[in-house]
Amino acid sequence: MSFMVSPEVLRIAEDIRNMKIRGASYIARSAAQALMKEASQSKAKNSDELIMDLTQAARILLHTRPTAVSLPNAIRYVMVRAYQLYEKGLLLEDLRSEVIKVAEKFIETSKMAVKKIAEYGSKRIEDGDLVMTHCHSTAACAILLKAWEEGKRFEVISTETRPRYQGRITASILSRAGIPVTLIVDSAARFFMEKVDKVIVGADAVAANGAVVNKIGTSLIALAAHEARVNFFVAAETYKFSPETMLGSLIKIEERSPLEVVDEKFLTENPNLRVLNPVFDVTPPTYIDIIITEKGVIPPGAAILVLKEEFGWFSAVRLPEFLKF
Repeated sequence: MSFMVSPEVLRIAEDIRNMKIRGASYIARSAAQALMKEASQSKAKNSDELIMDLTQAARILLHTRPTAVSLPNAIRYVMVRAYQLYEKGLLLEDLRSEVIKVAEKFIETSKMAVKKIAEYGSKRIEDGDLVMTHCHSTAACAILLKAWEEGKRFEVISTETRPRYQGRITASILSRAGIPVTLIVDSAARFFMEKVDKVIVGADAVAANGAVVNKIGTSLIALAAHEARVNFFVAAETYKFSPETMLGSLIKIEERSPLEVVDEKFLTENPNLRVLNPVFDVTPPTYIDIIITEKGVIPPGAAILVLKEEFGWFSAVRLPEFLKF
């Protein structure tokens, strides 16, 4: 029997885990790509073995990053359809081919979603704006790049986003496009907020009540924006909306190694010191003006309607049993 995942799946899983692959959109597409690789490279001798190989690959991928809802949603998209095809009795090569098509469709749909978000979001950018952003979001960057391509002229403040400095990626991308960018340390966000016209960030997850899980520090920036009466926009594809939250489940906040914050020498010299490194925080819907999705611009309170449309009220909102240990 097969039941051995391909080395490519293990590589992608490790790259997601250690953040070589980062950003909810890239994580989702990479997960779908990994399942596509497993389908094409599996040494299964029949459909039963192929579906078991895919299931094992899905389980490995699921446990790489606990907070990024795009990951289980991408896996759910591919695997539910894979099992439906399997239950129809498709033979090995037909099943292999169809699963590859399903994964390719998810990847293409994900890319198209970013383009739609850019089109809708760019309408919110005006000449002379000073826009603040935090961390690195493909969707948020796409909005700013689209607005610039449309001829609007504005400036951007990008936080460094410590401890892994993803904000520097954003600053570099926008700067290379010709957009004037100022890079600041995270703790200076409130200092500059009084000059800001709007804030645009991405999301790693959106809950049923409209709360947004994003890079640590987002909620503080949202609070500062709320205090200064600055519009706070979130750019998020609908596959980042968490169906589990419809049934009361909480989104788990990932914690990473303290070595991302301090070095080994510092820890050794301070053995009684505890260093915590949460990756994300939760921004309440009251601090969010709009969420820009590929299906349109919605208020946070409409998140539940998006989830209803995508997943139904209670059907198939949890990860299928075959993906659980």
